[in-house]
Amino acid sequence: MDGKTVGEIDAGLLVLLGVEEDDREKDADYMADKVANLRIFKDDEDKMNLSLKDTGGSALIISQFTLSGDCRKGRRPSFASAARPEKAIPLYRRFIDKMQEQGIPTQEGVFQAMMQVHLVNDGPVTLLVDSKRNF
Repeated sequence: MDGKTVGEIDAGLLVLLGVEEDDREKDADYMADKVANLRIFKDDEDKMNLSLKDTGGSALIISQFTLSGDCRKGRRPSFASAARPEKAIPLYRRFIDKMQEQGIPTQEGVFQAMMQVHLVNDGPVTLLVDSKRNF
């Protein structure tokens, strides 16, 4: 974004959020609850036992339509299942609002912008959370 920082957190989670055409409000609600409460941070015994809510961490939430890329056919991903902005933006905003309602401090990127995202990954934990595997 022209060299300026638009969102920044210290300890917490970088959430790359992909919204698909068949996503609904219940998907955003499920995802926010799951992300805020996943027990993936170390406790005093070095076990993954604490959530973002438990640690008081923050979330940097970046819209990432390329997560919807389907690479099963051919050599170029298809993004046909990615939601159009008029649908994706309200669900992206809802996810952020639901995280904030749970007391999670949030920062965000700029929707549909080309951004450079810098991450210091403290540990080998990268997870895919998919609301479709819940319902």
